[in-house]
Amino acid sequence: MATSLKDLGHVPWDSIKDSSGSAEAIPVLLNDVARGDEATARAALGHLRERICQYGFVVDQATAATVPFLWELARLPQVTCRVEILHLLRSIADAHQWESTASAYPKLLNYPQDYVGWERAARRAVHADRGVLRQLLAEQDVELVEAAAELAAALAG
Repeated sequence: MATSLKDLGHVPWDSIKDSSGSAEAIPVLLNDVARGDEATARAALGHLRERICQYGFVVDQATAATVPFLWELARLPQVTCRVEILHLLRSIADAHQWESTASAYPKLLNYPQDYVGWERAARRAVHADRGVLRQLLAEQDVELVEAAAELAAALAG
């Protein structure tokens, strides 16, 4: 699922939701991660995490649409928070909050919002671009390689 930040405009951010409501701020946050200095990028990634993987395990409608852009950012050596991006992708890949809740409370499956479907789509999106990990595992940055290895192991299991 190759994508580019220039494709941000192809996603209807204003008509999908994240944990705060409208997802229309996501492109700005992704651009800040891509182009900001270290403090700006980390702050933007923190805000992005709150919107697409709240509490580190609750995903929302906009999560799957955001994941390909996170993979792109993780590949770019100039991005200052690539390790944290991989940690976020791992959190998304591990998210089963809605599925777990729906198994205990099947009424959740009748909600107008498809929380379980959004969660599954987000996990599929992380798996779809896992080939990027080969490039990241060959990097010189030890911390980045460790984060990539952890994500690879999580996706393999």
